[in-house]
Amino acid sequence: MSSQLSSADVAHYEREGYLVPNYRLEPELLRELQQALAQLIRDNPGVRPEKLVSAHVAGDNGEGVKGVKKFLDLAMHGPILDMVEQVIGPDIILWGCHVFSKPAGDGFETPWHQDGHYWPIRPLATCTVWVALEPSTRENGCLRIIPRSHANKQLHAHLFEDRQDLVLNQRMADGTFDEALAVDLELAPGQMSMHDVYMIHGADANRSAQSRTGVALRYMPATSLFDRKLKPVDGKTGIPVSFATRPLWLLRGQDRTGQNDFTVGHRR
Repeated sequence: MSSQLSSADVAHYEREGYLVPNYRLEPELLRELQQALAQLIRDNPGVRPEKLVSAHVAGDNGEGVKGVKKFLDLAMHGPILDMVEQVIGPDIILWGCHVFSKPAGDGFETPWHQDGHYWPIRPLATCTVWVALEPSTRENGCLRIIPRSHANKQLHAHLFEDRQDLVLNQRMADGTFDEALAVDLELAPGQMSMHDVYMIHGADANRSAQSRTGVALRYMPATSLFDRKLKPVDGKTGIPVSFATRPLWLLRGQDRTGQNDFTVGHRR
C-alpha cells in the first residue's frame, strides 16, 4: 500500500489538523513490533504501560524506561517518513517516541490536552504519527480529536489534576472547546493517524476486555529548535521526562537552525 499522500490528503491534514492515511504497516513489521511491545512491557514491570516514554531509546533511556530498538526502527521507517515529509517538509528531526498501552479493564484516561503545552520546541511545530499495534476502538479508549482546533495555533489554558489514574496530569479548562465536535479515530492494528502539535485531543479510560496500544512517533521540522533549557509545565505532567538529555535524530535534510544538538544522549 502506497505511503504517498495525495494532494487531498495533505489538504485535509492542513485544514482539519489530522489525517488517517491509507498506508498500513507491513504484516511482518507489525508482528515484530507486537513482539517488541511484549518485551518493552516485560522489561518495565514498575512503569505504567501508558507511560512508556522514549521507548525507542534502547536500554536505560534516562527517563525511567528501558527502551527497545525496534521502536527506533519504526520511527525511521521510510514510508512513514515519506508521509511526514509531505506535511512538515524535507528537514525532519525525530525527537520522541511514546508507547501508550492501556491494559484491559483499567487503562488510564488521557485528559483533553494540546501536545504543544508540554514540549520545548520553538517555533512550536511537530507532526505526531500515532501507530496502532492493537485494535483501537471507542470501547477501549481510542484517540479522540477536535477537528480544526489547531487552526489558530493557540495554546489554551491547562489545569493541573493531582490524580494517579491519568496518563497526563494536565487537562484543558472547561469551556475551552466543544466536546460534541469530537471525532473518534478508530484504527485496526497497523493503521495510523497523524496530527498537528496544536490539535486538541485525548482518550477515554479503557474499561473493555481488549487492551489498546499505540506508538506516538514525534517529528519536528529542522527549522525549529529543541530548546533543552526550557522546562514546560515544570515536571507536573505525570510522566518523568528529561528533555535536557534526550537524544535527537536528524533523519532527513539539514538542521536549518544550526543549533539543534544531535550528540546529547547518544551512546558511543
